[in-house]
This record gives sequence, C-alpha cells and structure tokens, in this order.
Amino acid sequence: MQLNSHQEKLWSKEFIIITVCNLLLFLNLQMILPSFPVYTKDAFQASDFTVSLVTSLFALSAIATRFFAAGILRKGKASVILYCGIAIAALSTAGYYWCGSILLLLVMRVLFGIGFGLSSTTLPTMAADVIPQKRMGEGIGYFGLSTSLAMSLGPIIGLSLLGNYGFGTLAAVGTVVLILIFPLAFVNRSAAVLPAPPSAEPLKKANHSTGEALKKIALPGLLNLLLSITYGGLLSFLALFGKEAHLTHISYFFLFNALAIFIIRPFSGKIFDSKGHFSLLTAGAISVMCGLLTLSIASSTGYIILSAMLYGFGYGMIQPSVQAWMIKAVPVEQRGLANSMFFNSLDLGVAAGSMLLGLIAMHQGYAGMYRLSALFMAVFLVLYLAVSLLHKGKQQAEDVRKSA
Repeated sequence: MQLNSHQEKLWSKEFIIITVCNLLLFLNLQMILPSFPVYTKDAFQASDFTVSLVTSLFALSAIATRFFAAGILRKGKASVILYCGIAIAALSTAGYYWCGSILLLLVMRVLFGIGFGLSSTTLPTMAADVIPQKRMGEGIGYFGLSTSLAMSLGPIIGLSLLGNYGFGTLAAVGTVVLILIFPLAFVNRSAAVLPAPPSAEPLKKANHSTGEALKKIALPGLLNLLLSITYGGLLSFLALFGKEAHLTHISYFFLFNALAIFIIRPFSGKIFDSKGHFSLLTAGAISVMCGLLTLSIASSTGYIILSAMLYGFGYGMIQPSVQAWMIKAVPVEQRGLANSMFFNSLDLGVAAGSMLLGLIAMHQGYAGMYRLSALFMAVFLVLYLAVSLLHKGKQQAEDVRKSA
C-alpha cells in the first residue's frame, strides 16, 4: 500500500523501517569516520592535510553523486537507488581491509562516498513521503534521531573495535551493518515507490522549476553548510585533539553530543511546526558557538561533557529545522532535490571544514582551530538575522501596499 503525505499517521510501519535503515547507514559512517584519522596517522604516517582528504574526498564524491540521485528520484526509482547505494557502500567498506597504501584507501573512500550519496538521498526522501505534511518538522525530527543514535554509538563502537581488534575487524563489522539494510528494504519495498511526477503542463503552470526550487532552499542550505564546517573539524580532529590535550575520555564528546541531540530533537520539531525556525536557529547558533569555545579550553572530562551538550543542543535545534524548512519550501516532486541539497551542503561543509580547519590546526594547534571554527557560527548568525530582517521589512512594506 502506497502512503502519501496527506495521511495523519506518523508512526507507520514504513516510517519505522525507513528510520531503522537510516540508523544502520549512519552507524556505519559514524563507526568508521572518527576512527579513520587515527588509523591513517598510525598506519601511513600521514600529515594533517592528508588525514583531512580521507573525509573530504568521501564528502565530495557523495555531493557529486546526489545530483544524479535526485534526477532518478524524480522518476520514482527509489528502490533502485537504495539497493545500488547500499551495495556500493558495503563493498567499499569491505575493501578497506585490502588497502595497503594511502592511495587505495582514498579510492575506497571515493567509492563509499558514491554509495553513501545514493543511499542518504533516497532514505529521507522516502521518509518525507510517508510523513504527514502538517507534522513534517516533528517527523523529520524523529527521523533524525536515528542519525543521533548512530552518532552516539558509532564513534564509541568504532574506536573500541579499532583499539582492541584492529581496523580489519572494524571494516568487517561496518560491512555487516550495511548488509542488514537489504532485508529491511525488501520488506519495505512498497514505500520505495515514490509518487509519479506530475505532467509537464501542470508543472509549468505552477511555476515549479528546479531553478526556483533552488532559490527557495539556498539560504537554509548555506546555513547548513556553515554548521557542517564546524562538524567537519570535530569528525576529523577530535581524537587527535584529545591526544594533544591529554584528554583520556575524548570519545565522551560523541556520546554526550548525541545525547543532547536526542533530547532536543523531538521538541525542536514540534516548535518548528508551531512557531517556525527563527527562535530555533538563533538559539542553536549561540549554543554551538559556546560548545566550540568550551571545547577549545577543555582540560578535563567535565569540560568535554559540557562542550558536547552545548554543541549537541545547538546542532539538534538547527539541523532538523533546516531540513524540514527545505522540504516544505518545495513541491512534492522536488523533495529529492531538497534532500540532495541538504546533504550536499552538509557534506560540502564537512569536506571544507576538514581541509580548512586542518590547515589552521597545522599553525594554531587543535585548540586554536576550535576557537576559530566558532567564527563560522558567528557568520551563520549574522547572515540569518540580516536576511530575516530584510524579509520582514519587505513583508511589512507589502502589507502596507495592499492596505493602501
């Protein structure tokens, strides 16, 4: 049975299975991604810039892939995209085991980015199709909790496997996690049939061109990119920062960061549906800034936990609000495009953050890097407030013109 966005039921079987598949996809990502910098440094004696390539090349390949995925999703081929994406991601994860050089490792990262790009575009698009339109913020918030749970469990599992059993075991477990998606996706294959796109004539009358959709989601996409730059610095260099600052429990950051996101996301989704995104994005940006500044002066486990909670509360307010904003700003047939641009801005931010902040770390150290990364959230706040005030001024002028 095909569900659509007009139904009011949120916790359908389809929504639950799609959310679990998303959990497994991001569990693989979060298990391996924070472990890669340590493994790359130890196994290949790589520089900070080379370490950043492990993250940035994966992200850039995912970005390029999503443009292709969005086009196929508009044709209703969600199951094909999902199966291909998971297969490529699983094979490349298994391939890490046989990488005897940094070059081969980077090739596998590019392939994983392709598989991840296909899968991570398809799953939220399928989720958006089974979430009621009036509960979009709430639904995306709950759907995002699967990512939050992966963020809390993944780094701890991954770093533990790497430390106790080696990178080969980590790659094997990551491969199994992705393989588990196949039976779930098969059971849920009815939800993978997205609505057929409308004919060209109604689209023309409604003026819903791709260009116009991109204009509507440009601002939230840019804001998501700025947030993701700071996250790229955490994924790529947090473990190395822990070594530099002699912090023995640096992995606690991932746990408490995800815990904070897990706590705030259900509330932020409901606030978005009832109040909009203004209060969520302003408060979230301030919270992320405080988290990064606290991390930069961390000298004990207490500081790590405090910084993680502040960052997580802010991240949990901003990211689902931006995603729901982008999905609601476009027509149904453009949701694949909206999700593609959301994750592209995320991955581009992570890639840019990994490379740019890696260069900064070479000259300022990791603590200085995190202090400077807080400036990106200052830009986030200034840009968002300026555009919001401009939009409010135009709206007031339009209201005056209509009443005249």
